[in-house]
Amino acid sequence: MILYYHPLSSYCWKVLIALYESGVPFERRMLEEEGVTQQWLALWPIAKFPILHDRARAATVAEASIIIEYMAQHEPGTFRPIPADPDAALEARLMDRLFDNYVMTPMQALVGDRLRPEGERDPHGVAQARALLAKAYALIGSRIAGRTWAAGETFGLADCAAAPALFYADKIVPMRRDHPVLAAYLDRLESRPSVARVLEEKQPWWRNFPYADG
Repeated sequence: MILYYHPLSSYCWKVLIALYESGVPFERRMLEEEGVTQQWLALWPIAKFPILHDRARAATVAEASIIIEYMAQHEPGTFRPIPADPDAALEARLMDRLFDNYVMTPMQALVGDRLRPEGERDPHGVAQARALLAKAYALIGSRIAGRTWAAGETFGLADCAAAPALFYADKIVPMRRDHPVLAAYLDRLESRPSVARVLEEKQPWWRNFPYADG
């Protein structure tokens, strides 16, 4: 298994957390290393990461949630990201989508706007992204109240999505004061060894994040 990734990418964190939870060995190819970008583009010309290349099965797997489910089917290790119960599985997948679509997406829009030249920024788009984040914080906070993890009492797919989404979003649109349930959940996530490892590994590159002082 080879993972093509970048250590600041939120979606790469999502897959790394699942890999660390599973304990399955894998090789990593960071996109800043010489020759890696060419390998990555040859495997996935759409030019998005992470990408998992399974040499044993001659398979190239894209999209973070799909990579995690692929690993669960073929190299599960000790991690079961999707519950066996069908209704519980639907809740896990729903929470995964909530974090990706309504926390990760507006967070990335805000980061992208910050990286634009001053005269090319989009105040209307920024306002929309902030409004969506506010709605997501309230919705998700109410949904996970009383749960240990995002979809229940077992750490799974949705938590792999939640950790990078909430960590980054909180740096941009802080939520701890007004959303204590989310704040406590993020504390639990950051204390999880797999998440703590990802957060530690980002440190050499963290200065490149435009909200790194947040």
